[in-house]
Amino acid sequence: MIERTLFSADHEAFRDSFRRFMDKEIAPFHEAWEEQGYVDRAVWNKAGENGFLCMAMPEQYGGAGADLLYSVIQFEELWARGFTGIGFGLHSEIVAPYIERYGTDAQKAHYLPKLATGEMIGAIAMSEPAAGSDLQGVKSTALQQPDGSYLLNGSKTFITNGWHADVVIVVAKTDPAAGAKGTSLFLVERGTPGFEKGKRLKKLGLKAQDTSELFFNDVRLPADALLGGEAMKNRGFICLMEQLPWERLQIAISAVAASQAAIDMTVAYVK
Repeated sequence: MIERTLFSADHEAFRDSFRRFMDKEIAPFHEAWEEQGYVDRAVWNKAGENGFLCMAMPEQYGGAGADLLYSVIQFEELWARGFTGIGFGLHSEIVAPYIERYGTDAQKAHYLPKLATGEMIGAIAMSEPAAGSDLQGVKSTALQQPDGSYLLNGSKTFITNGWHADVVIVVAKTDPAAGAKGTSLFLVERGTPGFEKGKRLKKLGLKAQDTSELFFNDVRLPADALLGGEAMKNRGFICLMEQLPWERLQIAISAVAASQAAIDMTVAYVK
C-alpha cells in the first residue's frame, strides 16, 4: 500500500485518542445498539465531554477550530470498525456548519455551543416520501403568516439522528410557485407543538443508526426560526448546493475506509 502523507503527527495522536474512546465507549455496546435500533444518548454526551463533536467549529462556539482532517479521521475509524450507528459526522460536519455559515448571530450563540457539548443533537430533514435526492421536488411548505410567523406542514423520511434530534434543520418551500428558488431552511426544536417523530425505521444495514420519520402538522414557527433570518428566505436551495459536495465526500471517505477494512479482514482470514 502507498504510504499516506496526508496526516501530521498531531493528526495521528488524535487518531490514537479517538480509537481509545471507541474501545471504551462504543465497541462494548454497539451490538446491543444494533438490536435496539439506535445508540444510547450517553455516548453523545461522552463524545462532547472529550471534544469529539464539532471539532472544526470556531473556539468561540465551543469547537476546537481544527482542520477537517480531524473529522476525516473520525469517519475512517468509525467505518473501519463497522460502528455505523454513530451519527457524529452528520451532527458535526453537516448540521453545525449550516448554522455556523448561514445562521444569525443569535442562532449561532443559541445552538452551536450545545451541539459541541452534545447537550443538543442535530439532524437535517431533506428527504420526503416522494422526494429523495431530488431536492427541487420537496413538498413540505412553510408559509408566512400575517404576524410574520411561519406555518410548517409536511413530512420527512429516512432522517438520520431523527429520533434523538433536539433541533432539526427542515427544508421547506416558502414560495411553492417558485420551485427551487422558493426553498428555505428552518430550525425546528424537539417539543414544538405539531412536530412529531414517527417510528424508527428498520433497515437492511446500518441497524444501530437512528433513522426515523418526522411529521409537521401546522407547526407554528416564529420568524427567527428561519435559518439566517429574513435575508436567507428563499435561498435554502443555494445553501444546500453549497454544502452537498462536502456531505457527499464524507460518504466517499467512509465507504473507502469500510472497503479497505473489509479487504484487510479478508486477507487476514485467508492467511
